[in-house]
Amino acid sequence: MNVASFKAQTLQKEKQPLITILKTLSKKYNVSFSYVDAIINNKQATLPEADLLLNEAIEFLQLETQLDFELLDNGFIVVKLKKQTASTFKIQNLDEVVVTNYLTSGITKLNDGSLTIKPKTFGILPGLIEPDVLQTIQALPGVLSTDETVSNINVRGGTHDQNLLLWDGIKMYQSGHFFGLISAFNPYTTKRVNVYKNGTRAKYGDGISSIIDMHLPDEIDNEFDAGLGFNLINADGYIKAPLSRNTELQLSTRRSITDLINTSTYDQYFKRVFQDSDFTKAKENNNTVSQNETFYFYDIAAKFLYDISKNDKVRFHFLNVNNNLNYDEQSTINDRNEALNSKLSQQNLALGVTYTRNWNKRLSTTAQVYVSHYDLNATNFDVINDQRLIQENEVYDGAARFDINYAKNQIKINSGYQFTEVGISNLEDVNNPNFRSFVKNVLRSHAIYGETGFLSNNGKTKLTLGGRINYIEKFNMLFAEPRLSFSQRFLNNYRFEVLGEFKSQTTSQIIDLQNDFLGIEKRRWVLSNNNKEVIRNDNQTIYPIPILKSKQLSAGLHYNKNKLLISAETYIKKVDGITTRSQGFQNQFQFRNEVGSYEIKGLDVLLNKQFSDIISSWISYSYSKNEYTFEDLNDGNPFPNNADITHAITFAGTYTNNNIKFAAGLNWHSGLPNTKPDINQNLSNNDIEYEAPNSSRLNDYLRIDCSATYAFNISDSTKATIGASIWNILNTNNIINTYYALNEDDEIVPIENRSLGITPNVSFRVIF
Repeated sequence: MNVASFKAQTLQKEKQPLITILKTLSKKYNVSFSYVDAIINNKQATLPEADLLLNEAIEFLQLETQLDFELLDNGFIVVKLKKQTASTFKIQNLDEVVVTNYLTSGITKLNDGSLTIKPKTFGILPGLIEPDVLQTIQALPGVLSTDETVSNINVRGGTHDQNLLLWDGIKMYQSGHFFGLISAFNPYTTKRVNVYKNGTRAKYGDGISSIIDMHLPDEIDNEFDAGLGFNLINADGYIKAPLSRNTELQLSTRRSITDLINTSTYDQYFKRVFQDSDFTKAKENNNTVSQNETFYFYDIAAKFLYDISKNDKVRFHFLNVNNNLNYDEQSTINDRNEALNSKLSQQNLALGVTYTRNWNKRLSTTAQVYVSHYDLNATNFDVINDQRLIQENEVYDGAARFDINYAKNQIKINSGYQFTEVGISNLEDVNNPNFRSFVKNVLRSHAIYGETGFLSNNGKTKLTLGGRINYIEKFNMLFAEPRLSFSQRFLNNYRFEVLGEFKSQTTSQIIDLQNDFLGIEKRRWVLSNNNKEVIRNDNQTIYPIPILKSKQLSAGLHYNKNKLLISAETYIKKVDGITTRSQGFQNQFQFRNEVGSYEIKGLDVLLNKQFSDIISSWISYSYSKNEYTFEDLNDGNPFPNNADITHAITFAGTYTNNNIKFAAGLNWHSGLPNTKPDINQNLSNNDIEYEAPNSSRLNDYLRIDCSATYAFNISDSTKATIGASIWNILNTNNIINTYYALNEDDEIVPIENRSLGITPNVSFRVIF
């Protein structure tokens, strides 16, 4: 059959959006289409006849759309403008998609080493019935949370504060609701999330362990979209509405239902978060009673899009994330009833404006200004000792960025300038004995960056070289940070990858005392002071907090054919400038203030097999050796990192058929390092004597989860989804932390923090 004949047969068919046709052909011919969104937007075509061969269908679409379809030899088809029309388009370099449906649908791996998550097309993962952004990335090799929270994500052995979280370009200092069990970012208004573990783009500063870059929709499509939903923890709603031809409003809100109704899910979450906190200890104290506790969280996000002209666009961003806990502590002292209110609040408020200008077909610029304000505030009453403690940790982060993009043929250039001013204050106020401390520090930094990217015509070679220079005014210090990303496809189905980077970071989180902020959110943000030694003045002691510096190099080999992915990546990372207070020690080093480093060497292996379009399964294995080195601790000898997990295995599978989705999976990893008390104790000085630091291990961690969703139509324009999940089906008693304390009889007692037990959840969602 020639092109003319099969084209004539389809003229009477109704035209469809090109993106719909590409999805249909992708499933039919087992291929993947790679394209720039702007190229196929508003393109329509007729679906090729069912009996056509792949090359015939492509030839037909080329005539229909006047686009070029280049069939590569690894099952990818690049869709691009024809040469004669390309000069009329704003040119964009194409980042080749090397793996689609990475683990599950909606997760894609690119040839620059990064991964992209699109919540709207997200499939399903074990234990999740909603596309929680920060829970999802923990399914990636080399990423996990040692305590199951989204506020403590460990990427290749790093601490959570070493991750840079960006929401529409704005740096966020709070990542979780329910003090870490739920992501603070609504997935239903998030278009995509870019995750970098190494080889980061030069435009990113901070984040010496990873970049988690979240983006809301940025193009006005004049389409209405809205949804409402709830689960056993919260209810939410969102709307994306065109206000005129060139304006659009995106609005979302979410609020917990925990202060209105108690559920089994809430009970498990509450037990997990507040164990070993002052709130729980007050309940257990025979002399006091805690009651009238209320806990709730909410978030509100808004984005206003205004296209001033075809080439000028302005965007306004707003986000408010909030957690609140209140409870009354009552006691009877000398036949007199005492009742005082303790409370804890955590909030991150973000405001920003972005202006984009397309100067010509090849050149565009973006300018952004934002303010991010974080506030952690606690008031803790001890009625027995007639004491009131107020603590506050406040961060003001203001930044301005100017970004330039230029593209010509296969070369893409990105450069820019960023100014950042960060002020962090810490307040301690005690009434008995009377004491008040307020410390505030401010750092201003300037950064220039530039990078160039090259993609070969056949899409086999991708090279990005870049660099960033940071200048910190206060310390008159300059940091040069080279970045590298190289990808080479060979023998059709193999790809070799090398990633490398230098980075620096001036913000970090520390723990002063384990019962700070009611013992719930113990970590506080601080700024680097670049001190070389301890400074004591005005009844205050200032300990050294260096600038964090990291170096990382990784190499990977990937095989991808017939929906089988075999991937192996080895890496080494060295981080200097960490402090003992930033690592959360609860052994002999708990009250030490030393500066050191950690080095991690590791290997991530992934086997991912998709059986047709219905079943997908994967198994991943990670090996790592993560060690501290502190010159003044452990005689200067290396010892295991608090987040050192030597072995980790994940095995999971998903089933998707029409409107039904099901997932089940197993997570296992070796136990965390632990320091046991010395069996030969001398408690005369009321101190516990310990064995060598982190010389023991907790028991291995094991968790099995499952989840399922079912989608159905309520009407032609309204869809609904119901879901159910069970976290930790076997109710495994996982110990995630153990430390030791002296009781009233001077006996050493272990205190164990446990993971979530069996936790069910259900959800219902309506999409208009």
